[in-house]
Amino acid sequence: MSDRTGIFAGTDPFEITKRWMAEAEKTEINDANAMQLATVDAEGRPNVRTVLLKGIESDAFVFYTNYESAKATEIDTSGFAAFVIHWKSLGRQIRVRGSVEREDGDVADAYYRSRALGSRIGAHASAQSRPLSARSELEARVAQLEGELGDDPKRPISWGGFRIRPFEMEFWANGEFRLHDRFKWLHKKEAENWEVLRLFP
Repeated sequence: MSDRTGIFAGTDPFEITKRWMAEAEKTEINDANAMQLATVDAEGRPNVRTVLLKGIESDAFVFYTNYESAKATEIDTSGFAAFVIHWKSLGRQIRVRGSVEREDGDVADAYYRSRALGSRIGAHASAQSRPLSARSELEARVAQLEGELGDDPKRPISWGGFRIRPFEMEFWANGEFRLHDRFKWLHKKEAENWEVLRLFP
């Protein structure tokens, strides 16, 4: 597409994402990798929350969570998810829709080991999304596990990653008088290349 230049230039949407993320890391005050993840429950009712994008691969995006959480249950049921990352400092956002698979192997192990010890123990201590009677219960659980797990706990089987493989991505940049620039990238299952469309704002 002839007018897809400047910040939109490129033939690989994952490389464009990496480029935008690198720019955002210099301008966003906190968590340039924060994304709003949307799922649906078994009744088709939507749910959304903020998680951190931890990996941009050649064909997928990776984040981590408790496999017994509401988001994980909804993803396992539907097999799909969507997310948006908005960088106010840049006036840009990326939207993604895709199929999802678990990452519970070596990549998840490596990321788990890279986390602070307190976060690794917290992954064992938190029964995410389930009722908690009081914060003191959680703190007591953490204290108990600190003694039991030591300085090098293994990744709990209830915690790991999800890999989102997009079939649709949209790159958006703010424009004066709300005349924004939007490009939708579509990837059909049997197609080798992405189709790119400019959209009305």
